[in-house]
Amino acid sequence: MNDAQRIAWIDQSDAEVSANIRRFGTHIVYVSWDGGCSAPGCSGGDPSDGPPFGYTVGLFGLGHPELLIFGANAETTAGVLNELTERIRAGTDLVPGELVTFAGWPHRIVVESVPNPGQIVFEANRFYLRPDEASVPVLQLTYDDRQGRFPWEPGYAAPDKQPRPGTFRA
Repeated sequence: MNDAQRIAWIDQSDAEVSANIRRFGTHIVYVSWDGGCSAPGCSGGDPSDGPPFGYTVGLFGLGHPELLIFGANAETTAGVLNELTERIRAGTDLVPGELVTFAGWPHRIVVESVPNPGQIVFEANRFYLRPDEASVPVLQLTYDDRQGRFPWEPGYAAPDKQPRPGTFRA
């Protein structure tokens, strides 16, 4: 991809992010290494790069950290992030250590602080014109497995699915 194509693609992407934030209050970025990418000349990533993940762009503008979730499919990621965005827009503030439940989803979530957001949420930082070293804050939403265990507990079903905060870089 040449510079002109890259700049045009970034401009279109930025316009889409802005439009979604105006219309819905947030934009969701979903990264799936085996799903390819939409940038001209991009062949996608390698699934060994890590689990899929999604994050919000737009909550920082409301004075709240952005939200990040690993290991869920696109539909579940969007559902969780949209539900929590609505709660935040209605006045809820999520804080590290908080346990979150959902009426229509069987998993519980623990909210965790992310120490290295500038290495993950590139689109959020671009939207807010923040350098990676002065990243927007991010909260990781860590969910339990079908037996109710979290990744830090013995016997957790899929330890590679949800990296611990600070151990993942996009």
